[in-house]
Amino acid sequence: MRPRARLCSVIAGTAALALAAAACGGGDGGSGGGDGVVRASWGDPQHPLEPANTNEVQGGKVLDMIFRGLKRYDPESGEAEDAMAESIETDDQRHFTVTIEDGWTFQDGTPVTAESYVDAWNYGAHVDNAQVASYFFQFIEGYDEVHPTEEGQRPTADTLSGLEVKDDRTFEVTLSEPFSLWPETLGYAAYAPLPRAFFDDHEGWLAKPVGNGPYKIDSYRQSQGMTLSRYADYAGPDRPRNNGVELRVYTDNNTAYTDLQAGNLDVIDDVPAGQLANAENDLGDRYINQPAGIIQTLSFPLYDRGWRGEEGRKLRQGLSMAIDREQITSRIFHDTRTPAGDFTSPVLGDNGGFDRGLCGDVCSYDPDRAKDLIDEAGGLPGGSVTITSNVDTGSHRQWMDAVCNSVNNALDQRDACTVNPVPTFADFRNRVAGHEMNGMFRTGWQMDYPLIQNFLQPLYYTDASSNDSGYSSGEFDDLIDRANAQGDEGEAIDTFKDAERVLVHDMPAVPLWYQNGTAGFSERVSDVRLNPFSVPVFTDIKVG
Repeated sequence: MRPRARLCSVIAGTAALALAAAACGGGDGGSGGGDGVVRASWGDPQHPLEPANTNEVQGGKVLDMIFRGLKRYDPESGEAEDAMAESIETDDQRHFTVTIEDGWTFQDGTPVTAESYVDAWNYGAHVDNAQVASYFFQFIEGYDEVHPTEEGQRPTADTLSGLEVKDDRTFEVTLSEPFSLWPETLGYAAYAPLPRAFFDDHEGWLAKPVGNGPYKIDSYRQSQGMTLSRYADYAGPDRPRNNGVELRVYTDNNTAYTDLQAGNLDVIDDVPAGQLANAENDLGDRYINQPAGIIQTLSFPLYDRGWRGEEGRKLRQGLSMAIDREQITSRIFHDTRTPAGDFTSPVLGDNGGFDRGLCGDVCSYDPDRAKDLIDEAGGLPGGSVTITSNVDTGSHRQWMDAVCNSVNNALDQRDACTVNPVPTFADFRNRVAGHEMNGMFRTGWQMDYPLIQNFLQPLYYTDASSNDSGYSSGEFDDLIDRANAQGDEGEAIDTFKDAERVLVHDMPAVPLWYQNGTAGFSERVSDVRLNPFSVPVFTDIKVG
């Protein structure tokens, strides 16, 4: 689900104040790291916590705790398993009959029904609701009528024609074209059900979101943290083994690491780059380093004229070849990153579309060729280039400095590349969404679901929800459409890889490295692990 660090505006004003005021109504676990409560590092989400309005990691982390949808991704394999779905049946890969399990309730006591899903999906898809993940409903028939793509065009329908409630536990979905892998996408948070309260009192719901998952929100203080407690009537099998979770906001993950070592924090899921060399010695078997569905990239502002055309393409390819990925991952990240050679992730495996050699020379360090290409392009726009990212999480300042040093060395120009740090992730994402970039900017991606399609379509399809660069290619879009419609999974993956080759030629973003999930935990907790999305499996953690 997500730009790495995965969010229109943060919960603010009366909504934030109302949720903060609810802090006194804590659940079983209380707050402040009380008995049985897991204390974990966190960052403020960029968007309100609506399922279809969150496309970044910090907000997605919370949604995964307070909601369960039709599918859930296995914490070890990442494979899509039935959660609320009793069955999802189809004869033609286009018409699906969905039956949900009986007995599920929202945290306000109301039942989860087929209508809860259909109403939520209609809301998420409709253009007037401005949901950042509305793009995920584009496969359902009638999307163009509720979400026209032309600027200024009004919707001609209020609901998706491809959704129909049959009874309390059954609804039918008609896609605009066959999509054999569509059921595998349904573990993504945008497809979560919503209670009637979401529609009857939207502001009230935003002040204290209500879901159907294993945890319920007790309080949220922006820039400080969130407390969650167990939902006693949760119907799923993955019931929490702790009393709750306290998410603490950190603007510097080095501070979080220090708090972990001091015993003031239980879990961090992003070990600072400067501590990676020491983490195993510091933490022993309480240090986690494992592959994750995350790729780090740098994108270009293709809405800026200086980066367009054939000269812009050569410039982008040249900058890619000026980056010494091997040296950076070795010296800074200490075996927690692997140089990227395609736009996906090793967690997909060869059969799932991962192909590290697909990018070829364009993703290999070649300073001479890099300099030639940039010279052929007429040089850097304005004579230099910047890299922009937030610096409150992810040790981004260190690797940005290293990338700029590599570019400067390759071009034999001292200030060819400089770093433009932004203090917070929310501020950075708002600048990206506002098309305020004029140089390279960080666009890391954590998969929403383990399919090659998720590493390509949301980021590079024309006008897609996370297409931050403004990239548009008819050839790429056509190949994505063709792959989605193919019934044979192997053929579909081959077509997705053809689309990926278009990206290698056009280079709207530079693949940097595949990222492992790194985490550390205190002696106070046990059974800590990361899922393939590099998120702690909070329900499994024991305290004491």
